[in-house]
Amino acid sequence: MKVAAYVLFSLMYSIGCLFPAGKDRYFCVMTHDGSDDSSVGVVIKRIKEMNPDSVFSYVRKKDKSNKGLIKLIFVKSIEMARSRTILMDNEFLPLAYVKLRKGVRVVQLWHGTGTIKKFGHDVNEGRLLKIAEKADSKITHLIVNSDYTKNLYKKAFGVTDDKVYVTGIPRTDVLFDEKIRKNDINKFFNEYENLKGRKLILYAPTFRDREVKNPKLMLDLDEWVNGTDKNTILLLRLHPHVSKAFDDNMLMGYEGRVVNMSDYADVNTLLFVASALITDYSSIIFEYILLGRPVYFYAYDLDIFENDDRGFYEDYRDYVPGPVAGDTKELIREINSKDVYGHKREQFKEKFYKYTDGHSTDRLINILQKI
Repeated sequence: MKVAAYVLFSLMYSIGCLFPAGKDRYFCVMTHDGSDDSSVGVVIKRIKEMNPDSVFSYVRKKDKSNKGLIKLIFVKSIEMARSRTILMDNEFLPLAYVKLRKGVRVVQLWHGTGTIKKFGHDVNEGRLLKIAEKADSKITHLIVNSDYTKNLYKKAFGVTDDKVYVTGIPRTDVLFDEKIRKNDINKFFNEYENLKGRKLILYAPTFRDREVKNPKLMLDLDEWVNGTDKNTILLLRLHPHVSKAFDDNMLMGYEGRVVNMSDYADVNTLLFVASALITDYSSIIFEYILLGRPVYFYAYDLDIFENDDRGFYEDYRDYVPGPVAGDTKELIREINSKDVYGHKREQFKEKFYKYTDGHSTDRLINILQKI
């Protein structure tokens, strides 16, 4: 069914090529993060500032209805055909079947600043891998954050060195803007006055394929409440793919100590207000590391990830810039202990950031303007 839809999409794209393509037309694939704060969103904002007459078309999170599929095939295909630039934050598999018109730029911005676990061609198999390889062969610009990331991403996307650009990731620019940071923090506490003056710890677990329809909170909330100071509040941020299926009844009885922030629009603001981060294999670490605050790695299923799931590019325990805990008690013990990982966090930041000046969007725009 999907392949048939992709073939129809490519056919309609060919028909769309009968119409002229405007150099100021942009086709934006935002199926991971449709917000203005995503890398694609940040680039769109800058282009609009430079040229208000620019035209943008969008593909956002998947609409699985027949109406959504029909719109993708018969409308979005024509819009893509009339665009000179394609901006993406995710895979767009219809590209595998499309013969792009000459001069089209396909800019893969991806949605992660870096990666701990393997992804892309390093984990895909069978038919999916073959389709992804064809789609990714259309990439003309793969945007990355550092030389280290370049070596990982070019393999994961199957592209050559000349198509990888170390400009920095546009959506990280805001993390270097002190004025925006203060404004976002004030806005947050104006909305959540009851959290003002509390110690906020953000828990952002990674996406697990097996939990899409039945997400589980593997943190023992009784132990959390009893083992941490009553002034400490856990902010829960689930991955977008699983948050809709999460049952808030799991948090009943913990009101005031655990707050579900999965639907909060701006994840950067949550990073700003959090005095520490708990995660596992999520790429959120690559943004939070810029703030210089403690990070704790709650890797309760580390063996599964290492042996049966995606796997890692490096030894996990040596790689991450913080203590690794396998259960809630161990996690609480680390949180209550002295932070001794400051130097390792700084080394981690230097490894994954070539630029820390907040001008990644400018560098990318300059490259696109030269073509």
